[in-house]
Amino acid sequence: MRRTLVVMVKEPRPGRVKTRLARDIGHIEAAWWFRHQAQALLRRLRDPRWRLVLAVSPDAEGLASRTWPADLARWPQGRGDLGDRMARMLRRARGGPACVVGADIPGLDRRAVARAFAALGGHDAVFGPALDGGFWLVGLRHGGALPAGLFHGVRWSGDHALADSLATLAGRRVALAGTLADVDCADDLAGATGRFSS
Repeated sequence: MRRTLVVMVKEPRPGRVKTRLARDIGHIEAAWWFRHQAQALLRRLRDPRWRLVLAVSPDAEGLASRTWPADLARWPQGRGDLGDRMARMLRRARGGPACVVGADIPGLDRRAVARAFAALGGHDAVFGPALDGGFWLVGLRHGGALPAGLFHGVRWSGDHALADSLATLAGRRVALAGTLADVDCADDLAGATGRFSS
């Protein structure tokens, strides 16, 4: 079965991307950081073991953007909160296991992704916990087949995001991948070591 890895990206425009980080370091600097972080991440995540897809936002601008590699498939994220958009990407990834990741995780590499896909061999879903109580990865064993209620009622951008998301999968077999740090503010930049912990 074909594996799909979806990376969520926003156009790196000052004032429209990494707004919490921008409050600490400035809008231009935050957009510059995100652009270079995301481009480096995409280079690291290319692998023949999975299809790499970009989930772009805003939709029209992202589909036409020259910022991202032209050879990668692009899917519009569409409207709604983060859960709505991730669910849409998982639903679209039919035909095998699917994982969705953010582009703001400096420590993310092929090894971490491979471990998450391996966990789906014996589980219905997998999450990669983030240090802040959220998660850097969500995956389903059967892309295209979303469990009812997935992400409903999740409190996003806080320390309850992972716990709330796990609660929407009650009764399912869920694995946890290793913990990684994402970057939301300047303190996260200082602590981003790029190490994967299991």
